[in-house]
Amino acid sequence: MAVDGRRIGFSRRQGSTYVTQVTTSKPTISIFTVTTQQQSQHKCIVIFALVCCCAVLIALIFSAVDVWGDDEDDIAEGKCSSTCRVELVENIPEDLSITYKDTVSLATGLRELLDQARRSVEIASPWWALNSTEYESKPPQAKQGQILLHQLMSLRSRSVSLRVVSGLTNSSELKALAQNGADVHYLNMKALTKGQLNSSFWVVDRKHMYIGSAGMDWRALSTMKELGIIIYDCSCLVLDLHKIFSLYWQLQYKEFLPSIWSKKLNALYNRDKNLQLHLNDAEAQAYISSSPDVFCPKERTKDLEAINRVIQGAETFIYISVTNYLPMLNRSHPKYWSRIDNMLREALILKKSIKVRLLISCWEQTEPLTLNFLWSLKTLCIESVSCSVEVKFFIPQKQNNGYLYGINHNRYMVTDRSVYLGNLNWVGNEFVYNAGVGVVISQWVDQNSSTVVERMKAVFERDWHSHYSKTLQPNKIPACSMYTVKEWPASSDSL
Repeated sequence: MAVDGRRIGFSRRQGSTYVTQVTTSKPTISIFTVTTQQQSQHKCIVIFALVCCCAVLIALIFSAVDVWGDDEDDIAEGKCSSTCRVELVENIPEDLSITYKDTVSLATGLRELLDQARRSVEIASPWWALNSTEYESKPPQAKQGQILLHQLMSLRSRSVSLRVVSGLTNSSELKALAQNGADVHYLNMKALTKGQLNSSFWVVDRKHMYIGSAGMDWRALSTMKELGIIIYDCSCLVLDLHKIFSLYWQLQYKEFLPSIWSKKLNALYNRDKNLQLHLNDAEAQAYISSSPDVFCPKERTKDLEAINRVIQGAETFIYISVTNYLPMLNRSHPKYWSRIDNMLREALILKKSIKVRLLISCWEQTEPLTLNFLWSLKTLCIESVSCSVEVKFFIPQKQNNGYLYGINHNRYMVTDRSVYLGNLNWVGNEFVYNAGVGVVISQWVDQNSSTVVERMKAVFERDWHSHYSKTLQPNKIPACSMYTVKEWPASSDSL
């Protein structure tokens, strides 16, 4: 075809390429259009770019999730309080002939904590069974739990908000609290970590706090031997604990963990950057730790790191009181879990004249292999004068009706320098799969005033020398399985 003296010819289709040829008096020019293959490549690039943009956008959304309140900004301005008051709180069952040692009743301490609330109460607890109507409980034993539940229900009338995080979805008490105005979030720990929520702590007005072994169960206020700590007017430290509660709060309805945590969840203090504070007019250092590892945003010290730092800092003694001690991952294929066991072995071998004492509960859930691991620790010091390992089992009181009262439910360690008080048993599964928190407090023992370290040491020594504590001997192996707990309203697996 001729147009303005030019000849334009259309070639046949060659494969998937069209060739257009323009002929003039000048040399012929061939112009090739984009091939179908190139078009597909361009589409793939565009789609890939869109997917990347979406992924980045989702990550930004996750990292931008708001954390309730804006008090964290006060930290940078130095407005938080670090002159604090501290109380050790215990529950000692009436049937145990053990006296309170410079400690306050747990029930009294928690009620006082609620009395202090003016704005908000946040609670993380592994179980809820305060109002026992079961036949196992006598009215006097269940009374303290009922009083505490009534006090929680009355917060709404005082215009105090109540927020609860729990792993339970079928608790009648949580449903009643929600109907009464409480906000309740549920964590699907099975989906998130294949574990459970064992965290037990309170945050009140973001300036008072409780951490301890006791959950919201009438037994924790009556028949179980519990230990915890309440700290008042300490917003610097409490705000850091509030961040962990906020992390839990975000995870409701989630079946996977975010790859990026909000920056607002980053820890304020850790093992390398302790909070400098005063506890009952005595200088101290403190920080909050957490488990499992995947629940620890940037700068948050993991519980195992905190335990290791406390053990490394000890110079003369390490006293440990826990319900269960088992360095194993006991799932479908049980295997040795060496983390804490190796920490103690290293301390015994490398530190001169260190004294290690372990007080373990003896009850139906005591794994028989616990005895093997404890004997293995003791053998390290058989031929060494410079190290010492002592092990005792705390055997609770068995009543005539067959019920077991006074299980030593503690989870703490005290040394000559520091205290670690946490929520988890010293069992591999607990630290790897379960959620829990801990607090580390360090003080010099030569201060004139009574320190938290000295008071915790006194509590340990009281229990150690009580007639309920029996020394581990080769010819007297305790039959812990005979000390059984009958079925209770709350799952005994959480103990």
